[in-house]
Amino acid sequence: LRDWSSDVCSSDLLAEPAFPPVRTIPGQVEEAFQAALLKRNTDLTPSEKETTAVTNLVTKIQAVLDTLIVSPGTFDACQIEEVRQVGSFKKGTMTTGNNVSDLVVVLKTLPTKEAVEALGNKVWETLKMKEPREVLTMIPNEKGFDLSNTEATGRILITTIPPNLKKLEANLHLDGKLLQAAHSAVRHSRWFEENAQQPTIKTLIRLLHDLRKRFTGFQPLTPWMLDLLAHYAILNNPGRQALPLTQSYRRVLQLLSAGFFLPGSAGISDPCDHVRIHTVMTLEEQDLVCLTAQTLLRVLSHGGYKQILGIEGNSSIASEMSVWDGVVVNPLERAYEKPADVQRSEEHTSELQSRK
Repeated sequence: LRDWSSDVCSSDLLAEPAFPPVRTIPGQVEEAFQAALLKRNTDLTPSEKETTAVTNLVTKIQAVLDTLIVSPGTFDACQIEEVRQVGSFKKGTMTTGNNVSDLVVVLKTLPTKEAVEALGNKVWETLKMKEPREVLTMIPNEKGFDLSNTEATGRILITTIPPNLKKLEANLHLDGKLLQAAHSAVRHSRWFEENAQQPTIKTLIRLLHDLRKRFTGFQPLTPWMLDLLAHYAILNNPGRQALPLTQSYRRVLQLLSAGFFLPGSAGISDPCDHVRIHTVMTLEEQDLVCLTAQTLLRVLSHGGYKQILGIEGNSSIASEMSVWDGVVVNPLERAYEKPADVQRSEEHTSELQSRK
């Protein structure tokens, strides 16, 4: 097990009288950190042009799909039950340069690969008829299809009504796990709309997405984990009042450093699927997330917030030794090693799959 005692815990937020602060952070340092966080968020926030481009494309796609629900005409490859917008654009947490909007299309009929491709072609043809000069591409994939112009992409995720999930055939229909994931995306979007509209939560999520992108140790964290982690860090305190951005950003690293997403921890219960969200990660991934957070927390404690935010330096601070005002911060090593017999079994399975 990783040593939790060497890292700052968030217990002070839940029981302040029992955990008095050892030292207070100077006001000037906290103000500078706040300014840096806000600047980084501004840099990550999509421009008005990007937002407009995504809005225009997704509105056109939604209109075509809605028409197919009400009046499919001669199109009979599949029948649509409903269409839902999900993902970061819908939530208001999209980052610049990632001009993508996700839509979940729920089919009444079974989602054969041919039917999904036919739906993609139908939407593409309809859009091209309306605006023949627009450069528009349709690319099918294992989840559905993407519709893209020169400025934005509409990512269409296909699923089917729950009774159909028991009728799926592996070689004929889309993968059942991907179909269930699309249903989960709808539940996640609905929960977010009802519980996470606080502006600081959206800002923190955008900053965490950037953190995950730049530090490979945080790659195992899914977007849904980041949503719930930001919500927890900001609102889970005795007063149920939103914490400031500086305190909540620091608290995320404190929580992960303290083993919040390690085996045996209560972590965060998924409000939609009623499981502990960190249990979808392997033991190696849980360890990697924890040790990366511990290293970055030490850097942050010695004033290295600009390097953590990506304003200065690079991601090497998580993997190489760094010095901060004479204090040496060495990246931690893994605490978990996969048992040899498990590793051999996985290698054997991988070899068999490659032969197939």
